[in-house]
Amino acid sequence: MNTAEDFKNGKILLIDKPLEWTSFQVVNKLRWHIRKRFDLKKIKVGHAGTLDPLATGLLIICTGKQTKNIETYQGQIKEYTGTFVIGSTTPSYDLETEIDKTFPTEHITDELIHKTTEQFMGKIQQKPPIFSAIKKDGKRLYELARQGKTTEIKAREVEITEFEITKIDMPNVEFRVVCSKGTYIRSLAHDFGQALNSGAHLSVLRRTKIGDFSVDDAQSIDEFVDSLKD
Repeated sequence: MNTAEDFKNGKILLIDKPLEWTSFQVVNKLRWHIRKRFDLKKIKVGHAGTLDPLATGLLIICTGKQTKNIETYQGQIKEYTGTFVIGSTTPSYDLETEIDKTFPTEHITDELIHKTTEQFMGKIQQKPPIFSAIKKDGKRLYELARQGKTTEIKAREVEITEFEITKIDMPNVEFRVVCSKGTYIRSLAHDFGQALNSGAHLSVLRRTKIGDFSVDDAQSIDEFVDSLKD
């Protein structure tokens, strides 16, 4: 049975983030329930690595003194599964925005798709999406993007250690990726489409692992809230 002291001394909570929730909303919800359950005026709660609202999967939530270790968890390698849609792009590189361009796909074979993954293995240069939480001149890029402002984004080095195509059912291509901190799977989708001499965007994304932590061991938000009642 959890106590107020447990949460103050620091707990690591593994949460399976639902679709359309922001990581910040999950943190707020958990903090509210912990405070309410133990009648606390305040408690530190934070997450170790943002997931986009349109992504699901593993979110590491730290409470109390464990919040000091957030950067350690953020730096660990991550595993994702998901789906690219080949032949069309969106400004956000995912389903947050509408399709803006379509491209031919007749030349794309299963063999070409598998072969193209090789271009993205190891250390690569990647530009984050313009719709991202990275700050430039004090503003988050997605705020500028939504205002219609274009901004130059510098490429940065990320590392992809595994990139596996798990199913092809054109235009949908399912994948599994193991990568370093700072890798944008939306950018990988976009760049993968270009490498196929076509276009692509991300339609499904699920984070399955962070370091040794797995989504298989995670709770839903409701399951966590129920556990506080014990």
